[in-house]
Amino acid sequence: MDAPDDPELPSLGAIRCMSLLLARALADAAWCCRGQNACVPYYAAHVLGSYTIRSSAHAELAVAAGAVRPLLALLGGAMTWVERRAAARALGHLASYDATFPAVARCADEAVPLAVRAASTCIGDVYANYVALAPSKRPKYQRDLLTRGLAGGSIDAAEDRKAEEWASQLQCWSLYFLSCLASRDPSSHATICQDPGFLSELCRMWGGLANGDSPAGVGLLRLLCRSAVGRGAIAACPDALSGLCDLARSSDDWQYMAIDCLLLLLDDPETWHAVADATAPCLVDLAELRRLGPRRRLGDAITSALLLNDDDEGHLRVRALGTEAKEAVASLREVKIERKEREEAMSRDELLERKLLAKEKKRQGNGMFWHGEVDRAIELYTEALELCPPSGRRDRLVLHSNRAQCWLARREADAAASDATRALSLARPANAHARSLWRRAQAYDMKGGMARESLLDCLAFAGAWIDHRKHGGQPTAARGANKQKLPYCVARMIGKQMSVTGLFAGVSAGGGKVGRDD
Repeated sequence: MDAPDDPELPSLGAIRCMSLLLARALADAAWCCRGQNACVPYYAAHVLGSYTIRSSAHAELAVAAGAVRPLLALLGGAMTWVERRAAARALGHLASYDATFPAVARCADEAVPLAVRAASTCIGDVYANYVALAPSKRPKYQRDLLTRGLAGGSIDAAEDRKAEEWASQLQCWSLYFLSCLASRDPSSHATICQDPGFLSELCRMWGGLANGDSPAGVGLLRLLCRSAVGRGAIAACPDALSGLCDLARSSDDWQYMAIDCLLLLLDDPETWHAVADATAPCLVDLAELRRLGPRRRLGDAITSALLLNDDDEGHLRVRALGTEAKEAVASLREVKIERKEREEAMSRDELLERKLLAKEKKRQGNGMFWHGEVDRAIELYTEALELCPPSGRRDRLVLHSNRAQCWLARREADAAASDATRALSLARPANAHARSLWRRAQAYDMKGGMARESLLDCLAFAGAWIDHRKHGGQPTAARGANKQKLPYCVARMIGKQMSVTGLFAGVSAGGGKVGRDD
């Protein structure tokens, strides 16, 4: 398997042999339990996945050899989670090629529910049937597969970490398989969206730190948002909208995908009202975004989607929103349109005067904060923001970030997260203001239920902190052995959130190992 592109073994029938071995293992349980045969189904599915990862020709050989049906049986749980993982990987590859997709699509009515169930239940399945068991109670062949190549004293801990990694891969590959089906066959969207519980969980399905290159749940959501059926189902699912808002206001690498989803939902007149009502208070915090990943002018797109056209129909739709959403849209109009028009009408001297006055208000606000007058500091920062011209992005960034610190002092987590997000949207590049990252991380921790978002902000802050000191951001006399050490409070927060965001954190509340070795 070091050379999966080498055509020699496939041309000699290796792929057909793997398909036949899978069929034999599924048909003859006694044979599968004999000697080392227990490993055969896993390796057969793994070999099929490796040979088809980059080669359409090899994928065609697998389809011709009848591999699709046995792989679907494994995905459906005919054996264990180990074989299911290898099958999800192989099926995703077969569904990704034009030449082999029709063979998979013919089984879509069966495949989609199986993949949905695999993605939804795999974490609990791996925990209950492997991680929660004492090492002596675990199937030996599974332990051999997971511990192969591991060395060192703490094999048990390494084995658990490997099981967590494989569980995450099983979920990500199941979602990738669904994404391949959804991207090529829009008729599958209705089947995928049948279970509202699955849609609710999708945003919380992520590759984690070990599989950060997988868009996981949000990647599938973006594909579903490209069809009317998908948009209607997502707009009707409050948990899905809430998850998209949380991801859009995070420093996750896939933040831009969550914003894409929300924009697609807002571009549809049928879903605009439900989505704007639920998401406008969050989206206005992102209206200053310029460039984010591969996307450009995201803030302008958000503004256009929320403000609509200045016609009677647009005003009627805005008036139909709830109070909080209506206030958010009004504030967005004031900042992005009305204030900008006023600035364009001002003379240079007037702009300079307002800028100096805003700077003085900020200085007074800083003084009030350090003297414990937090409420007065908030008032001064707010006045400074009203005076500061829209073109003064750096000044507004600092004011929003400082006001976020005041909200934290008052333990108003929502307001702190909002201001910190606005500051990060004004940063260049986006999310590159370390103090705002740390303040938002604290706000998310204070809110509760947002450990992942808090962790990602902490890690982004840690990266900025270390990078700043690597490039001489510390005075020479202070440099030395401790120059790259994180503040203790940040390290402690990272440790706290890591323990909460672990893949098995939600299913291991009982704790302990079943039948543990004492």
